[in-house]
Amino acid sequence: MSFTPKIQIAAITDEFSPDLAAALPVMREIGMASAELRVVSGKNIMDLNDAERTQAKEQISDAGMTVISIASPLLKCVLPGDHEVDGRFQQDVFGSKHTFDDQARLAERAFELAHFFGARFIRVFSYWRTTQPERCFPAIVAALSALAERAAQENVIIGLENEHACNIGTAAESAKVLAAVDHPNLQLIWDPANAMVGGEQPYPHGYSLLPKHRIGHIHAKDCEMIGHKPVWGPLGTRHVDWKGQIAALLADDYQGAISLETHWPGPDGNKLEGSRICGWNLRGLASA
Repeated sequence: MSFTPKIQIAAITDEFSPDLAAALPVMREIGMASAELRVVSGKNIMDLNDAERTQAKEQISDAGMTVISIASPLLKCVLPGDHEVDGRFQQDVFGSKHTFDDQARLAERAFELAHFFGARFIRVFSYWRTTQPERCFPAIVAALSALAERAAQENVIIGLENEHACNIGTAAESAKVLAAVDHPNLQLIWDPANAMVGGEQPYPHGYSLLPKHRIGHIHAKDCEMIGHKPVWGPLGTRHVDWKGQIAALLADDYQGAISLETHWPGPDGNKLEGSRICGWNLRGLASA
């Protein structure tokens, strides 16, 4: 059996290490040719100065890799108004805690970085999840519509990630917002594990609800639920049916990448080794 991936594989670099010099060689060893940028040298990608981003671009180029996505924190904030945030979900900010008032500036920075690194996608969210997410829906539609229109002018794609700690967390919620914002420059970053944490069976049920032509990118991690909390583990060994999901993607002629977002702390807390293990598991699953 060939061990060549049938779907492009990639990773968020800081899942291996915030130091690109440590992360990129392991990613290349696994066979990854593309990177997502979120945290570099301890800074969120949005906060790099000119010298730091130039150095990062050179390191990625020297490794023979490209940047596929700017994993921005856009719309990962509290939506103003009478909205009670749902405290059940951990709010990961990855060194970039911003408010609603910061979003216009962050959007400009994200487009700038996408062009600088040659990234096709800018990852965005849907505001921190509230106890009544349906009340936030009009504001989410308005924000995503505006970003998609701007993205069309900038020739990039806005990738909405279904994030369990945000208002669009499941496939059902994703399908609803994609129908409301029927724009070619808005696509879904489908994260089956996030949907599972949100209380949905991601595959086959969740995936069956999604418009396949709107799935532009995929994040891969794995967990089991203990009560209402996820316990992360090696990719392909927990409760997300990655074998079935990848087979369905191939059957549906998916043309994007599957990008590792490990989350598992790794053996004895060794995150680099944990991502190495998950990366090889991803390569095996994508090659079956």
